[in-house]
Amino acid sequence: MSTGDSFYITTPIYYPSDVPHIGHGYTTVAVDTLARWHRQAGDDTWMLTGTDEHGQKMLRAAAANGVTPQEWVDKLVTEAWFPQLDTLDIANDDFIRTTQERHEERVKKFVQAIYDRGYIYAGEYEALYCVGCEEFKPESEIVDGTGPFEGLKVCAIHSKPLELLQEKNYFFKLSEFQDKLLELYKERPDFIRPESARNEVVSFVRSGLKDLSISRSAFDWGIPLPWDESHVIYVWVDALLNYATAIGFGDDDGEFDRRWPGYHVVGKDILRFHAVIWPAMLMAAGLDVPKGVFAHGWLLVGGEKMSKSKLTGIAPTEITDVFGSDAYRFYFLSAIAFGQDGSFSWEDLAARYQAELANGFGNLASRTVAMIERYFEGIVPAPGTYAEGDLHIQHVVADAVRNADAAIERFRTDEAIAAIWTIVDALNQYITDNEPWSLAKDDAQRERLGTVLYTAAEGLRALDVLLSPVMPKATEKLWIALGAADSLGRLQDQPLREAGTWGVLKPGTSVNGLAPLFPRVETA
Repeated sequence: MSTGDSFYITTPIYYPSDVPHIGHGYTTVAVDTLARWHRQAGDDTWMLTGTDEHGQKMLRAAAANGVTPQEWVDKLVTEAWFPQLDTLDIANDDFIRTTQERHEERVKKFVQAIYDRGYIYAGEYEALYCVGCEEFKPESEIVDGTGPFEGLKVCAIHSKPLELLQEKNYFFKLSEFQDKLLELYKERPDFIRPESARNEVVSFVRSGLKDLSISRSAFDWGIPLPWDESHVIYVWVDALLNYATAIGFGDDDGEFDRRWPGYHVVGKDILRFHAVIWPAMLMAAGLDVPKGVFAHGWLLVGGEKMSKSKLTGIAPTEITDVFGSDAYRFYFLSAIAFGQDGSFSWEDLAARYQAELANGFGNLASRTVAMIERYFEGIVPAPGTYAEGDLHIQHVVADAVRNADAAIERFRTDEAIAAIWTIVDALNQYITDNEPWSLAKDDAQRERLGTVLYTAAEGLRALDVLLSPVMPKATEKLWIALGAADSLGRLQDQPLREAGTWGVLKPGTSVNGLAPLFPRVETA
Protein backbone atom coordinates (compact mmCIF):
# COMPACT_ATOMS: atom_id res chain seq x y z
CA MET A 1 0.00 0.00 0.00
CA SER A 2 1.09 3.56 -0.57
CA THR A 3 2.35 5.40 2.46
CA GLY A 4 1.88 8.79 0.81
CA ASP A 5 5.31 9.74 2.15
CA SER A 6 7.31 12.50 0.53
CA PHE A 7 9.89 11.18 -1.91
CA TYR A 8 12.09 13.96 -3.24
CA ILE A 9 14.93 12.76 -5.45
CA THR A 10 17.53 14.58 -7.51
CA THR A 11 20.14 14.02 -10.14
CA PRO A 12 23.28 16.11 -9.80
CA ILE A 13 22.93 19.26 -11.82
CA TYR A 14 25.09 18.82 -14.87
CA TYR A 15 27.84 21.11 -16.08
CA PRO A 16 26.74 21.92 -19.65
CA SER A 17 30.18 22.75 -20.99
CA ASP A 18 29.69 20.14 -23.68
CA VAL A 19 26.89 17.99 -25.07
CA PRO A 20 25.52 15.23 -22.80
CA HIS A 21 26.88 11.71 -23.14
CA ILE A 22 25.46 8.37 -22.03
CA GLY A 23 27.08 8.76 -18.61
CA HIS A 24 24.81 11.73 -17.92
CA GLY A 25 21.89 9.77 -19.35
CA TYR A 26 22.66 6.80 -17.09
CA THR A 27 22.25 8.90 -13.95
CA THR A 28 19.15 10.68 -15.21
CA VAL A 29 17.36 7.52 -16.33
CA ALA A 30 18.09 5.83 -13.00
CA VAL A 31 16.63 8.74 -11.03
CA ASP A 32 13.65 8.99 -13.39
CA THR A 33 12.88 5.29 -12.93
CA LEU A 34 13.08 5.57 -9.14
CA ALA A 35 10.81 8.63 -9.25
CA ARG A 36 8.32 6.95 -11.60
CA TRP A 37 8.16 3.91 -9.32
CA HIS A 38 7.45 5.95 -6.19
CA ARG A 39 5.03 8.25 -8.02
CA GLN A 40 3.04 5.29 -9.34
CA ALA A 41 3.13 3.69 -5.89
CA GLY A 42 1.28 6.73 -4.53
CA ASP A 43 4.14 8.49 -2.78
CA ASP A 44 4.30 12.29 -2.84
CA THR A 45 7.08 12.32 -5.42
CA TRP A 46 9.18 15.14 -6.85
CA MET A 47 12.09 14.71 -9.26
CA LEU A 48 14.62 17.47 -9.89
CA THR A 49 17.34 17.78 -12.47
CA GLY A 50 19.10 20.77 -13.99
CA THR A 51 22.31 22.48 -15.04
CA ASP A 52 25.19 24.11 -13.18
CA GLU A 53 26.01 27.17 -15.28
CA HIS A 54 28.52 29.30 -13.38
CA GLY A 55 32.27 28.97 -12.90
CA GLN A 56 35.58 29.60 -14.58
CA LYS A 57 35.32 26.74 -17.06
CA MET A 58 32.07 28.11 -18.45
CA LEU A 59 33.50 31.62 -18.61
CA ARG A 60 36.49 30.44 -20.65
CA ALA A 61 34.35 28.34 -22.99
CA ALA A 62 32.10 31.33 -23.71
CA ALA A 63 35.10 33.55 -24.42
CA ALA A 64 36.54 30.94 -26.78
CA ASN A 65 33.26 30.97 -28.70
CA GLY A 66 33.00 34.75 -28.82
CA VAL A 67 29.78 35.07 -26.81
CA THR A 68 28.78 36.07 -23.29
CA PRO A 69 28.59 33.33 -20.64
CA GLN A 70 24.80 33.67 -20.47
CA GLU A 71 24.47 33.36 -24.25
CA TRP A 72 26.71 30.32 -24.17
CA VAL A 73 24.82 28.44 -21.45
CA ASP A 74 21.46 29.36 -23.01
CA LYS A 75 22.60 27.81 -26.27
CA LEU A 76 23.94 24.63 -24.62
CA VAL A 77 20.90 24.05 -22.44
CA THR A 78 18.37 24.76 -25.19
CA GLU A 79 20.09 22.78 -27.93
CA ALA A 80 21.51 19.85 -25.98
CA TRP A 81 20.26 19.40 -22.43
CA PHE A 82 16.53 20.00 -22.80
CA PRO A 83 16.32 17.66 -25.83
CA GLN A 84 18.02 14.87 -23.85
CA LEU A 85 15.05 14.76 -21.51
CA ASP A 86 12.75 14.01 -24.46
CA THR A 87 15.21 11.56 -25.99
CA LEU A 88 15.27 9.45 -22.83
CA ASP A 89 11.60 9.94 -21.80
CA ILE A 90 12.43 11.71 -18.56
CA ALA A 91 9.41 12.77 -16.48
CA ASN A 92 11.12 15.30 -14.22
CA ASP A 93 8.96 17.66 -12.19
CA ASP A 94 11.40 20.57 -12.34
CA PHE A 95 14.54 21.65 -14.16
CA ILE A 96 16.65 24.19 -12.35
CA ARG A 97 19.31 26.38 -13.90
CA THR A 98 21.75 28.10 -11.56
CA THR A 99 21.50 31.30 -13.62
CA GLN A 100 17.78 31.59 -12.83
CA GLU A 101 16.81 34.45 -10.54
CA ARG A 102 14.93 32.13 -8.16
CA HIS A 103 18.15 30.21 -7.56
CA GLU A 104 20.52 33.15 -7.31
CA GLU A 105 18.41 35.07 -4.78
CA ARG A 106 17.83 32.02 -2.59
CA VAL A 107 21.53 31.11 -2.67
CA LYS A 108 22.34 34.56 -1.31
CA LYS A 109 19.85 34.04 1.54
CA PHE A 110 21.39 30.69 2.46
CA VAL A 111 24.99 31.92 2.38
CA GLN A 112 24.06 35.04 4.32
CA ALA A 113 22.41 32.84 6.94
CA ILE A 114 25.51 30.73 7.62
CA TYR A 115 27.66 33.89 7.53
CA ASP A 116 25.43 35.45 10.18
CA ARG A 117 25.73 32.27 12.26
CA GLY A 118 29.52 32.67 12.30
CA TYR A 119 30.53 29.85 9.98
CA ILE A 120 32.24 31.98 7.31
CA TYR A 121 35.42 34.05 7.67
CA ALA A 122 37.89 35.90 5.42
CA GLY A 123 41.35 34.48 4.67
CA GLU A 124 43.98 33.74 2.04
CA TYR A 125 44.35 30.57 0.05
CA GLU A 126 46.93 29.02 -2.24
CA ALA A 127 46.41 25.64 -3.85
CA LEU A 128 46.38 23.74 -7.13
CA TYR A 129 43.05 24.15 -8.92
CA CYS A 130 41.45 22.04 -11.67
CA VAL A 131 39.24 24.13 -13.93
CA GLY A 132 37.64 20.96 -15.32
CA CYS A 133 36.58 19.80 -11.85
CA GLU A 134 36.09 23.38 -10.62
CA GLU A 135 37.86 22.23 -7.47
CA PHE A 136 41.01 22.79 -5.44
CA LYS A 137 42.54 19.33 -5.61
CA PRO A 138 43.54 17.23 -2.58
CA GLU A 139 46.92 15.52 -2.68
CA SER A 140 45.27 12.20 -3.47
CA GLU A 141 44.03 13.56 -6.81
CA ILE A 142 47.26 15.23 -7.96
CA VAL A 143 49.63 13.22 -10.14
CA ASP A 144 52.77 13.93 -12.15
CA GLY A 145 52.18 14.74 -15.78
CA THR A 146 53.54 12.66 -18.64
CA GLY A 147 54.16 13.32 -22.33
CA PRO A 148 53.44 16.97 -23.19
CA PHE A 149 52.66 17.64 -19.50
CA GLU A 150 55.87 16.13 -18.12
CA GLY A 151 57.16 18.16 -15.20
CA LEU A 152 53.70 19.52 -14.36
CA LYS A 153 51.13 18.51 -11.78
CA VAL A 154 47.95 17.25 -13.42
CA CYS A 155 44.43 16.29 -12.31
CA ALA A 156 44.07 12.55 -11.76
CA ILE A 157 40.56 12.70 -13.25
CA HIS A 158 41.05 14.97 -16.27
CA SER A 159 44.78 14.36 -16.91
CA LYS A 160 45.23 18.09 -17.53
CA PRO A 161 47.63 20.54 -15.83
CA LEU A 162 46.51 22.14 -12.60
CA GLU A 163 46.71 25.88 -11.97
CA LEU A 164 48.32 27.34 -8.86
CA LEU A 165 45.89 29.90 -7.47
CA GLN A 166 46.46 32.37 -4.66
CA GLU A 167 43.49 34.48 -3.64
CA LYS A 168 41.94 36.30 -0.74
CA ASN A 169 38.76 34.34 -0.22
CA TYR A 170 36.02 33.63 2.27
CA PHE A 171 36.10 30.26 4.00
CA PHE A 172 33.44 27.94 5.39
CA LYS A 173 34.37 26.34 8.72
CA LEU A 174 34.08 22.80 7.40
CA SER A 175 36.59 21.51 9.94
CA GLU A 176 34.15 22.24 12.77
CA PHE A 177 31.76 19.61 11.40
CA GLN A 178 34.13 16.64 11.32
CA ASP A 179 32.81 15.02 14.49
CA LYS A 180 29.18 15.79 13.63
CA LEU A 181 29.57 14.18 10.22
CA LEU A 182 31.19 11.07 11.67
CA GLU A 183 28.33 10.82 14.17
CA LEU A 184 25.84 11.15 11.30
CA TYR A 185 27.49 8.30 9.38
CA LYS A 186 27.48 6.15 12.56
CA GLU A 187 23.86 6.81 13.51
CA ARG A 188 22.59 6.43 9.95
CA PRO A 189 24.70 3.76 8.24
CA ASP A 190 22.50 3.94 5.13
CA PHE A 191 23.01 7.71 4.75
CA ILE A 192 25.68 6.93 2.13
CA ARG A 193 25.21 3.97 -0.18
CA PRO A 194 26.59 1.61 -1.31
CA GLU A 195 28.74 0.49 1.62
CA SER A 196 31.97 0.88 -0.34
CA ALA A 197 31.14 4.56 -0.90
CA ARG A 198 30.28 5.01 2.76
CA ASN A 199 33.60 3.49 3.84
CA GLU A 200 35.50 5.82 1.51
CA VAL A 201 33.79 8.92 2.89
CA VAL A 202 34.23 7.88 6.52
CA SER A 203 37.94 7.31 5.91
CA PHE A 204 38.25 10.69 4.21
CA VAL A 205 36.55 12.57 7.03
CA ARG A 206 38.51 10.72 9.72
CA SER A 207 41.74 11.82 8.06
CA GLY A 208 40.81 15.42 8.91
CA LEU A 209 38.79 18.16 7.24
CA LYS A 210 40.12 21.55 6.18
CA ASP A 211 38.05 24.70 5.93
CA LEU A 212 36.59 25.24 2.47
CA SER A 213 37.17 28.28 0.28
CA ILE A 214 33.66 29.34 -0.72
CA SER A 215 34.35 32.39 -2.87
CA ARG A 216 36.42 33.47 -5.85
CA SER A 217 37.57 36.98 -6.68
CA ALA A 218 39.60 36.40 -9.86
CA PHE A 219 36.51 36.38 -12.12
CA ASP A 220 32.90 37.52 -11.95
CA TRP A 221 30.82 34.78 -13.61
CA GLY A 222 28.91 33.64 -10.56
CA ILE A 223 26.59 34.77 -7.79
CA PRO A 224 28.01 37.72 -5.82
CA LEU A 225 28.41 37.33 -2.08
CA PRO A 226 25.68 39.43 -0.47
CA TRP A 227 28.09 41.14 1.96
CA ASP A 228 31.04 41.52 -0.45
CA GLU A 229 30.16 41.76 -4.13
CA SER A 230 33.83 41.73 -5.16
CA HIS A 231 33.60 37.97 -4.61
CA VAL A 232 31.43 35.38 -6.31
CA ILE A 233 30.29 32.22 -4.58
CA TYR A 234 32.38 29.13 -5.29
CA VAL A 235 30.64 27.20 -8.03
CA TRP A 236 30.24 23.99 -6.02
CA VAL A 237 28.56 25.82 -3.13
CA ASP A 238 26.31 27.52 -5.68
CA ALA A 239 25.54 24.17 -7.30
CA LEU A 240 24.84 22.16 -4.15
CA LEU A 241 22.30 24.71 -3.01
CA ASN A 242 20.07 23.97 -6.01
CA TYR A 243 18.58 21.05 -4.10
CA ALA A 244 17.16 23.53 -1.58
CA THR A 245 16.50 26.55 -3.80
CA ALA A 246 14.46 24.55 -6.32
CA ILE A 247 11.89 23.57 -3.68
CA GLY A 248 11.44 27.04 -2.24
CA PHE A 249 14.13 27.58 0.39
CA GLY A 250 13.94 31.16 1.64
CA ASP A 251 10.68 31.99 -0.16
CA ASP A 252 8.16 29.14 0.06
CA ASP A 253 8.37 27.48 3.47
CA GLY A 254 5.33 25.31 2.80
CA GLU A 255 6.80 23.72 -0.31
CA PHE A 256 10.24 23.37 1.25
CA ASP A 257 8.83 21.64 4.32
CA ARG A 258 6.76 19.35 2.11
CA ARG A 259 9.72 18.20 0.02
CA TRP A 260 12.82 18.41 2.19
CA PRO A 261 14.81 16.37 3.05
CA GLY A 262 15.38 14.34 -0.10
CA TYR A 263 17.65 11.78 -1.75
CA HIS A 264 20.57 12.52 -4.07
CA VAL A 265 21.89 10.14 -6.74
CA VAL A 266 25.36 11.11 -7.97
CA GLY A 267 28.41 9.71 -9.71
CA LYS A 268 31.04 8.48 -7.28
CA ASP A 269 33.51 11.14 -8.42
CA ILE A 270 31.39 13.88 -6.81
CA LEU A 271 30.37 11.91 -3.73
CA ARG A 272 32.46 13.94 -1.27
CA PHE A 273 30.75 17.18 -2.23
CA HIS A 274 27.35 15.62 -1.52
CA ALA A 275 28.19 13.47 1.50
CA VAL A 276 30.62 15.83 3.29
CA ILE A 277 30.33 19.48 2.23
CA TRP A 278 26.58 19.54 1.59
CA PRO A 279 25.42 18.05 4.92
CA ALA A 280 27.91 20.28 6.76
CA MET A 281 26.44 23.35 5.06
CA LEU A 282 22.95 22.25 6.04
CA MET A 283 24.02 21.68 9.63
CA ALA A 284 25.52 25.18 9.67
CA ALA A 285 22.20 26.58 8.49
CA GLY A 286 20.23 24.61 11.07
CA LEU A 287 18.48 22.48 8.44
CA ASP A 288 17.97 18.74 8.14
CA VAL A 289 20.59 16.80 6.23
CA PRO A 290 19.44 14.75 3.19
CA LYS A 291 17.70 11.43 3.69
CA GLY A 292 20.54 9.79 1.80
CA VAL A 293 23.17 9.97 -0.90
CA PHE A 294 23.60 7.11 -3.39
CA ALA A 295 26.79 7.01 -5.43
CA HIS A 296 26.74 4.97 -8.62
CA GLY A 297 29.83 3.78 -10.43
CA TRP A 298 31.36 4.94 -13.67
CA LEU A 299 30.39 3.88 -17.15
CA LEU A 300 33.52 2.51 -18.77
CA VAL A 301 34.24 2.48 -22.48
CA GLY A 302 37.41 0.69 -23.46
CA GLY A 303 38.29 0.47 -19.77
CA GLU A 304 38.12 4.24 -19.26
CA LYS A 305 35.51 6.46 -17.58
CA MET A 306 33.07 8.04 -20.03
CA SER A 307 34.56 11.41 -20.99
CA LYS A 308 34.25 13.88 -23.83
CA SER A 309 37.75 15.17 -23.14
CA LYS A 310 39.16 11.67 -23.68
CA LEU A 311 36.97 11.07 -26.75
CA THR A 312 35.11 8.17 -25.09
CA GLY A 313 31.82 10.06 -24.91
CA ILE A 314 28.84 8.55 -26.73
CA ALA A 315 25.72 10.65 -27.26
CA PRO A 316 22.46 9.01 -26.10
CA THR A 317 20.96 9.49 -29.56
CA GLU A 318 23.61 7.18 -31.02
CA ILE A 319 21.86 4.40 -29.10
CA THR A 320 18.24 5.56 -29.13
CA ASP A 321 18.24 6.18 -32.90
CA VAL A 322 18.97 2.47 -33.39
CA PHE A 323 17.42 0.65 -30.43
CA GLY A 324 14.91 3.15 -29.04
CA SER A 325 14.68 4.86 -25.67
CA ASP A 326 13.15 1.89 -23.84
CA ALA A 327 16.07 -0.33 -24.78
CA TYR A 328 18.48 2.36 -23.59
CA ARG A 329 16.71 2.60 -20.24
CA PHE A 330 16.42 -1.16 -19.80
CA TYR A 331 20.00 -1.90 -20.76
CA PHE A 332 21.76 0.56 -18.48
CA LEU A 333 19.47 -0.14 -15.54
CA SER A 334 19.71 -3.92 -15.77
CA ALA A 335 23.14 -4.72 -17.20
CA ILE A 336 25.12 -2.81 -14.55
CA ALA A 337 24.92 -3.40 -10.81
CA PHE A 338 23.78 0.03 -9.66
CA GLY A 339 26.51 1.37 -7.41
CA GLN A 340 29.40 -0.35 -9.20
CA ASP A 341 31.42 0.47 -12.30
CA GLY A 342 30.09 -1.07 -15.49
CA SER A 343 31.40 -1.49 -19.02
CA PHE A 344 29.39 -0.53 -22.08
CA SER A 345 29.76 -2.30 -25.40
CA TRP A 346 27.64 -2.25 -28.52
CA GLU A 347 27.87 -6.04 -28.74
CA ASP A 348 26.43 -6.56 -25.27
CA LEU A 349 23.65 -4.04 -25.90
CA ALA A 350 22.67 -5.73 -29.18
CA ALA A 351 22.74 -9.20 -27.62
CA ARG A 352 20.57 -8.19 -24.67
CA TYR A 353 18.15 -6.34 -26.92
CA GLN A 354 17.59 -9.46 -28.99
CA ALA A 355 17.55 -12.04 -26.21
CA GLU A 356 15.77 -10.24 -23.38
CA LEU A 357 13.62 -7.60 -25.05
CA ALA A 358 12.75 -8.94 -28.51
CA ASN A 359 12.73 -12.70 -27.81
CA GLY A 360 11.84 -12.54 -24.12
CA PHE A 361 9.39 -9.78 -23.23
CA GLY A 362 8.38 -8.77 -26.77
CA ASN A 363 7.64 -12.27 -28.00
CA LEU A 364 5.69 -13.08 -24.83
CA ALA A 365 3.48 -10.06 -25.35
CA SER A 366 2.95 -10.66 -29.07
CA ARG A 367 2.02 -14.31 -28.87
CA THR A 368 -0.27 -13.88 -25.87
CA VAL A 369 -2.30 -11.18 -27.60
CA ALA A 370 -2.23 -13.09 -30.90
CA MET A 371 -3.55 -16.30 -29.34
CA ILE A 372 -6.42 -14.47 -27.63
CA GLU A 373 -7.28 -12.92 -31.00
CA ARG A 374 -7.07 -16.26 -32.79
CA TYR A 375 -8.74 -18.61 -30.31
CA PHE A 376 -11.24 -16.28 -28.57
CA GLU A 377 -11.96 -13.66 -31.25
CA GLY A 378 -9.99 -11.02 -29.39
CA ILE A 379 -11.89 -11.35 -26.09
CA VAL A 380 -10.03 -12.15 -22.86
CA PRO A 381 -11.51 -15.51 -21.76
CA ALA A 382 -12.79 -16.34 -18.29
CA PRO A 383 -10.57 -18.75 -16.35
CA GLY A 384 -11.82 -22.09 -15.10
CA THR A 385 -10.45 -23.96 -12.11
CA TYR A 386 -6.81 -23.07 -11.50
CA ALA A 387 -4.32 -25.93 -11.62
CA GLU A 388 -1.00 -26.06 -9.77
CA GLY A 389 0.89 -24.50 -12.67
CA ASP A 390 -1.56 -21.59 -12.87
CA LEU A 391 -1.23 -20.92 -9.15
CA HIS A 392 2.55 -21.00 -9.53
CA ILE A 393 2.33 -18.04 -11.91
CA GLN A 394 0.26 -16.13 -9.37
CA HIS A 395 2.91 -16.75 -6.71
CA VAL A 396 5.71 -15.70 -9.07
CA VAL A 397 3.90 -12.43 -9.78
CA ALA A 398 3.27 -11.70 -6.09
CA ASP A 399 6.90 -12.44 -5.21
CA ALA A 400 8.13 -10.25 -8.07
CA VAL A 401 6.11 -7.26 -6.84
CA ARG A 402 7.42 -7.60 -3.30
CA ASN A 403 11.04 -8.24 -4.28
CA ALA A 404 11.14 -5.46 -6.88
CA ASP A 405 9.73 -2.91 -4.46
CA ALA A 406 12.28 -3.91 -1.83
CA ALA A 407 15.07 -3.52 -4.39
CA ILE A 408 13.83 -0.06 -5.35
CA GLU A 409 13.92 0.91 -1.66
CA ARG A 410 17.62 -0.06 -1.76
CA PHE A 411 18.09 2.00 -4.95
CA ARG A 412 19.04 -1.20 -6.79
CA THR A 413 17.26 -0.81 -10.12
CA ASP A 414 19.19 -3.77 -11.50
CA GLU A 415 17.88 -6.08 -8.78
CA ALA A 416 14.36 -4.74 -9.25
CA ILE A 417 14.42 -5.56 -12.97
CA ALA A 418 15.84 -9.01 -12.22
CA ALA A 419 12.93 -9.63 -9.86
CA ILE A 420 10.40 -8.44 -12.44
CA TRP A 421 12.01 -10.55 -15.15
CA THR A 422 11.11 -13.72 -13.25
CA ILE A 423 7.59 -13.12 -14.58
CA VAL A 424 8.84 -12.99 -18.18
CA ASP A 425 10.71 -16.26 -17.78
CA ALA A 426 7.90 -17.97 -15.87
CA LEU A 427 5.20 -16.97 -18.38
CA ASN A 428 7.26 -18.02 -21.39
CA GLN A 429 7.88 -21.42 -19.77
CA TYR A 430 4.21 -21.65 -18.76
CA ILE A 431 3.05 -21.17 -22.35
CA THR A 432 5.60 -23.71 -23.60
CA ASP A 433 4.50 -26.26 -21.00
CA ASN A 434 0.75 -25.80 -21.55
CA GLU A 435 0.83 -25.61 -25.37
CA PRO A 436 -2.35 -23.55 -25.94
CA TRP A 437 -2.03 -24.23 -29.68
CA SER A 438 -2.56 -27.93 -28.92
CA LEU A 439 -5.40 -27.27 -26.46
CA ALA A 440 -7.16 -25.24 -29.17
CA LYS A 441 -7.47 -28.38 -31.33
CA ASP A 442 -9.63 -30.16 -28.75
CA ASP A 443 -13.09 -28.73 -27.98
CA ALA A 444 -13.08 -30.65 -24.70
CA GLN A 445 -10.12 -28.53 -23.58
CA ARG A 446 -11.87 -25.22 -24.25
CA GLU A 447 -12.13 -24.27 -20.58
CA ARG A 448 -8.51 -25.23 -19.98
CA LEU A 449 -7.43 -23.13 -22.98
CA GLY A 450 -9.30 -20.17 -21.51
CA THR A 451 -7.61 -20.62 -18.15
CA VAL A 452 -4.14 -20.75 -19.73
CA LEU A 453 -4.67 -17.66 -21.86
CA TYR A 454 -6.31 -15.72 -19.04
CA THR A 455 -3.35 -16.58 -16.78
CA ALA A 456 -0.93 -15.42 -19.48
CA ALA A 457 -2.85 -12.18 -20.08
CA GLU A 458 -3.29 -11.37 -16.38
CA GLY A 459 0.37 -12.13 -15.71
CA LEU A 460 1.25 -9.87 -18.60
CA ARG A 461 -0.95 -7.14 -17.11
CA ALA A 462 0.97 -7.25 -13.83
CA LEU A 463 4.30 -7.40 -15.68
CA ASP A 464 3.36 -4.36 -17.72
CA VAL A 465 2.57 -2.32 -14.62
CA LEU A 466 5.89 -3.25 -12.99
CA LEU A 467 7.94 -2.48 -16.08
CA SER A 468 6.24 0.84 -16.84
CA PRO A 469 8.70 2.95 -14.78
CA VAL A 470 11.57 1.34 -16.70
CA MET A 471 10.16 1.24 -20.25
CA PRO A 472 7.29 3.74 -20.51
CA LYS A 473 6.79 3.56 -24.29
CA ALA A 474 6.66 -0.21 -24.82
CA THR A 475 4.51 -0.77 -21.76
CA GLU A 476 2.00 1.85 -22.89
CA LYS A 477 1.67 0.06 -26.25
CA LEU A 478 1.09 -3.26 -24.52
CA TRP A 479 -1.41 -1.71 -22.09
CA ILE A 480 -3.49 -0.54 -25.03
CA ALA A 481 -3.15 -3.90 -26.79
CA LEU A 482 -4.42 -5.73 -23.68
CA GLY A 483 -7.51 -3.52 -23.70
CA ALA A 484 -6.54 -2.32 -20.23
CA ALA A 485 -6.55 1.36 -21.16
CA ASP A 486 -10.31 1.18 -21.77
CA SER A 487 -11.21 -1.12 -18.89
CA LEU A 488 -8.73 -0.10 -16.16
CA GLY A 489 -7.68 3.45 -17.02
CA ARG A 490 -4.24 4.93 -17.57
CA LEU A 491 -1.21 2.72 -17.04
CA GLN A 492 0.60 5.33 -14.91
CA ASP A 493 -2.41 5.42 -12.55
CA GLN A 494 -2.26 1.71 -11.68
CA PRO A 495 -1.20 1.20 -8.02
CA LEU A 496 2.18 -0.34 -8.51
CA ARG A 497 2.60 -2.04 -5.14
CA GLU A 498 -0.75 -3.76 -5.72
CA ALA A 499 0.19 -5.04 -9.18
CA GLY A 500 0.32 -8.60 -7.83
CA THR A 501 -3.36 -8.66 -6.89
CA TRP A 502 -4.78 -11.40 -9.12
CA GLY A 503 -7.85 -11.02 -11.30
CA VAL A 504 -7.59 -7.31 -12.17
CA LEU A 505 -7.89 -7.81 -15.94
CA LYS A 506 -11.56 -8.60 -16.46
CA PRO A 507 -12.74 -11.46 -18.68
CA GLY A 508 -14.57 -10.02 -21.66
CA THR A 509 -12.00 -7.28 -22.22
CA SER A 510 -11.27 -6.76 -25.92
CA VAL A 511 -7.62 -6.96 -26.93
CA ASN A 512 -6.13 -5.08 -29.85
CA GLY A 513 -3.52 -6.00 -32.41
CA LEU A 514 0.06 -5.58 -31.21
CA ALA A 515 2.97 -4.70 -33.49
CA PRO A 516 6.38 -5.99 -32.32
CA LEU A 517 7.42 -4.04 -29.22
CA PHE A 518 11.09 -4.45 -30.08
CA PRO A 519 11.52 -4.74 -33.86
CA ARG A 520 14.52 -6.43 -35.38
CA VAL A 521 17.47 -4.06 -35.75
CA GLU A 522 20.43 -4.36 -38.05
CA THR A 523 23.73 -3.70 -36.30
CA ALA A 524 27.15 -3.56 -37.87
